[in-house]
Amino acid sequence: MDVYLRRTIMWYGGVGLLTATVARNVALPRRYLALVVHEIEVMGVRSLGVALTAAVFTGMVFSLQSAVNMARFGAEAYVGPLVALAIFRELGPVLTAVLVGGKVASGITAELGSMKVTEQIDALRSLGVNYVKRLIVPRLLAALVVFPLLTALADVTGVVGGMLIMYFERGADMFAFWNNMTYWVVPKDFLTGIAKSAVFGAIATLIGCYNGLSTEGGTEGLGRATTATVVHVTMGVIVSDFFLTKIFLMLFW
Repeated sequence: MDVYLRRTIMWYGGVGLLTATVARNVALPRRYLALVVHEIEVMGVRSLGVALTAAVFTGMVFSLQSAVNMARFGAEAYVGPLVALAIFRELGPVLTAVLVGGKVASGITAELGSMKVTEQIDALRSLGVNYVKRLIVPRLLAALVVFPLLTALADVTGVVGGMLIMYFERGADMFAFWNNMTYWVVPKDFLTGIAKSAVFGAIATLIGCYNGLSTEGGTEGLGRATTATVVHVTMGVIVSDFFLTKIFLMLFW
């Protein structure tokens, strides 16, 4: 028990120290901007299909379940606002962060872990290269761009999926669905989800980088680190979502 507690404290402390180090090195020279663009392509374009597929089916099933149950109370007209609020505030940013974040972070862990095992990071240090600016900061800046954009696309896709399933399965008027949704949903409902997604992206990237840089034990240790990254990212997103929700409710509602 003491060993497990010690490892947990060391892990959180290590992530905190890495975050502070990244914050001190966040200003990049111009020659590194191409790395940021490359990471945006790796994180965003290659994850677009996963995010949008999950979003459209989430919107469809949530809309269908809501319609069936709200019809009991004669409130089926409010399915549109309910679906939009759920997707904008929670389902869109959280599902995107869990799916894309786990995929991206595990890839980062595998890449940096293999560099650590093969001593490439030590070689960069010996050449006088700031490995934080070269390997971590571009990924973090890319995540701060990619995750909000993917979440915005997932939000729109999820709402459209919900609207289509209401039209084809329940025979609802699409104009009434859209009109009720736009009446009850305000911009801050959408923007708070986007703000959450930026935080989730930073959390996923930092966890992936730290687990990769702390990899030990050769290829076997690399496998353990990659698996642990998926779990850490999922738990980090879920736990931080609660605290972010509390903060936004205190500030804006």
